Amino acid sequence: MHKPYVTHWLAVKRILRYLKGTITHGLYLRPSSVSTLHGFSDADWAGNLDDRRSISGFIIFLGSNSISWSSKKQRTVARSSTESEYKSLANATAEIIWLQSLLQELGFSQSRAPTLWCDNISAIYLTANPVFHARTKHIEIDYHFVRERFMRGQLHIQFISSDDQLADGLTKGLPSARFSTFRSKLHVETFPKTT
Repeated sequence: MHKPYVTHWLAVKRILRYLKGTITHGLYLRPSSVSTLHGFSDADWAGNLDDRRSISGFIIFLGSNSISWSSKKQRTVARSSTESEYKSLANATAEIIWLQSLLQELGFSQSRAPTLWCDNISAIYLTANPVFHARTKHIEIDYHFVRERFMRGQLHIQFISSDDQLADGLTKGLPSARFSTFRSKLHVETFPKTT
């Protein structure tokens, strides 16, 4: 902010052009017969070139409608892709728990445990593996938090290929075609201009 370079101005101009071009876009919520929660969790390991912190992202759906999402830089530098993905799983799990509580308070019961989709097999393995390994002790708190929900049957963690990972659009830049697909899967559509 104090000493912007040309690259910073170019990035800001790109963002402003995107916002101007999508002013008529909005999130369209559709009626859905399915009322279960499910989500997608992803991380871009060491994606920030300035400080090498990872970017975490998740999207939570109620039926076919996205109702919660987040994209933010992790507070600490992850020492592995597994660690950054697992931190993202912990953030998504916390959001799912909060949404379950909110839905229960509103009188909506969940017929089954939510499913959280992740594209990192090692992070998924940590949720089911009862033995700590020396290289994962630094993520112990998040490990217990996610593992506890998994072991109680309150959360299912499933693998999804990176090509089908919806949270990718929240953690890294995507090519135009892939970004358009990401946007349409979230039901972000162009609405007619109103005067």
